[in-house]
Amino acid sequence: MHYEDCAFHDVDWSESLLTACTFTHCQFGNVRFNAAVLTRCAIVQSTMTRCSFFDGTLTDCKLTGTQFLDCALRPLTIDGGDWGFVGLRGQNLTSAKLAGLRLREADLTGADLTRADLSGADLSNARLKDVVLKGTDLRGANLDGVALKGVDITGAKIDLAQAVLFASAYGAVVSG
Repeated sequence: MHYEDCAFHDVDWSESLLTACTFTHCQFGNVRFNAAVLTRCAIVQSTMTRCSFFDGTLTDCKLTGTQFLDCALRPLTIDGGDWGFVGLRGQNLTSAKLAGLRLREADLTGADLTRADLSGADLSNARLKDVVLKGTDLRGANLDGVALKGVDITGAKIDLAQAVLFASAYGAVVSG
């Protein structure tokens, strides 16, 4: 199924199984994806406003350029996929499992990623201004091109290479 330039409002897709569906330039408003399972779906350049994903599962889905506005994204299981250029400004992603997810150039400004698992995620060129990373696992995550100065990593788990990146961001001269 392929949908383009469509609007979905007040739709209940709870417990739905969606496989290989494509949504391009679509608007979703108050759509419930509670306990829904989306597999290999693409939701591209779309807008999600006040949508609920309670206990939903997204496996190998592409959400490139999609914007999330005031959505309920917890608890949500994400297994792989490409969320490049996604807009998650101010979203609550506490304890989200985002390990290995491609979040290249994502806008995570002001998002709450407390205790989230971002290990091995591709966060290159992502915007992390005012993001909450308390207890977040960042080990192995790609942070290339991320403005790290001012990012509070108190309690976050980082690897040695990331420690060097953060130190360099604050003007330290790191030598071997």
